[in-house]
Amino acid sequence: MKREQLQADLALLAVALIWGATFVMVKKAVMDFPVFAFLSLRFVLAFVTLGIVIWWKRKGALTSLSVQERANSSANRMVILDRREVRAGSLVGLALFAGYAFQTVGLKYTSPSKAGFITGLSVVIVPLFSALFLRRSPSYPAILGVVLATVGLALLSLRGNWTIARGDALVLGCAFAFALHIVLVGAFASKMDPLNLTAMQIATVALMSGLVSLTMERPWPTASKSVYFAAFFTGIFATSLAFAVQNAAQRFTSPTHTALIFSTEPVFAALFGYLLAGERLGGRALLGCGLILAGMMVAEVREDKNASRGATG
Repeated sequence: MKREQLQADLALLAVALIWGATFVMVKKAVMDFPVFAFLSLRFVLAFVTLGIVIWWKRKGALTSLSVQERANSSANRMVILDRREVRAGSLVGLALFAGYAFQTVGLKYTSPSKAGFITGLSVVIVPLFSALFLRRSPSYPAILGVVLATVGLALLSLRGNWTIARGDALVLGCAFAFALHIVLVGAFASKMDPLNLTAMQIATVALMSGLVSLTMERPWPTASKSVYFAAFFTGIFATSLAFAVQNAAQRFTSPTHTALIFSTEPVFAALFGYLLAGERLGGRALLGCGLILAGMMVAEVREDKNASRGATG
């Protein structure tokens, strides 16, 4: 493995660890503070942070150009978006908003460990959405991964009367929304500035969360220090920093390899649930988690081998 790819893999693993750690943090925050008000705080902070990153990066690009080149350079646009980026970013942002809304509301009614594994199902839903929207037929490993993950979800979430708990159903909606988000990003990202596209997504989530909160959650209670800390940590580290690291790291590794590494997120969620919240999963739930994780890896591993051959020559 090349040094650059190893560094990229470690960086992506750190992102998965950060995301896994946020489940316990967010659950505690929304038990004391309205869900959409919390999302507003998180994504406003994320948007401001990402805006600073974009400004700093493009200012650095401008300093390396001559006066004439600066006048003609597209970098001189700074954070100005064109109509295509606004439309695409808004559409992708709506899917992202739906994902975070389902996940954050669901965390009020289920455990961080279960939420982490159910959210991870987005990895195996992506091939199905790719077939539906992009006309890309799923591979046999992807189909097997879906079957394994579905059985795992049943073991993890179905109760004795064959019904699914409210929180688990909401987080399952989040998995579908995040899968749609991944497919939409794949459709638009190569056609426009990735930072502008990301900024528009984050702005859309912040705006939608604010509108829903102002409509349904007024008046807001006083936020505690733990709520502000959770919004700060998730907004800056789990959103802006995570997106920046992912964009940089994926120059040296394949998207499928990235998905494989991100499949460790639910494992970290379970680990932090155990360490910080004292969660315990029973034997049936652990078997379900194992099947979900196996399905996620089976759905991606063959494609990852092919992509790696192409990348390394």
